[in-house]
Amino acid sequence: MTTNATGAADSLPPLVVDAPRVEQTLARRIRVVALDVDGVLTDGGIYLGSAKTGEADVPFELKRYDIQDGLGIQLLRDAGLKVVIITGRVSESVAQRARELRVDAVVQDPEARKLTALTTIVNDFGCTLDDVAFVGDDLPDLSVLRRVGLPVAVGNAVAEVRRTARLQLRAHGGHGAVREFAEALLVARDEWMDAVERYVASRSVAATERATPEAAPREDAPV
Repeated sequence: MTTNATGAADSLPPLVVDAPRVEQTLARRIRVVALDVDGVLTDGGIYLGSAKTGEADVPFELKRYDIQDGLGIQLLRDAGLKVVIITGRVSESVAQRARELRVDAVVQDPEARKLTALTTIVNDFGCTLDDVAFVGDDLPDLSVLRRVGLPVAVGNAVAEVRRTARLQLRAHGGHGAVREFAEALLVARDEWMDAVERYVASRSVAATERATPEAAPREDAPV
């Protein structure tokens, strides 16, 4: 409650939390979060073009990513979870975004053998598919979603994926779905507020430090 200039009391409306919920025991079991790209980290759209380099036309592909998803991934990793990107489309855009986010593994397989790739990765991490949450949206994700401990569907997922998922997000791919999942998982693990406070503390710099060039934010900081 606050007091305005006239002395009258103002009260803020209560915070209404209407978010997907993860069962606590399951949430605490998860050690790896695996993400599809097109339709999950992006809205599924791609921009194809080419640019002249000398006499040659060099093709390029552009994708749109959500900055809040990036921070969600950072909070997951800061909480000790492994984050993996697995996609059935090969793109330098994905490799670049994976480097920015410092994910623990990235697989781009044009034949979309996602289950094989993920099985190898989790074995290397010393865990099983039961310890994995996978966020998907379309038919190429079903082989993984049917095997992992926590199958997750984004808001724009196809019906087959929604039927398989144990958690259905409201946000669409490329528009905060990964961030929504990150918060739901960390809340269920009772780690969300600690994750937020760690992040805020890491970005809170004393005034004397801000005055020095060394205290400037790093250009490669993940977002």
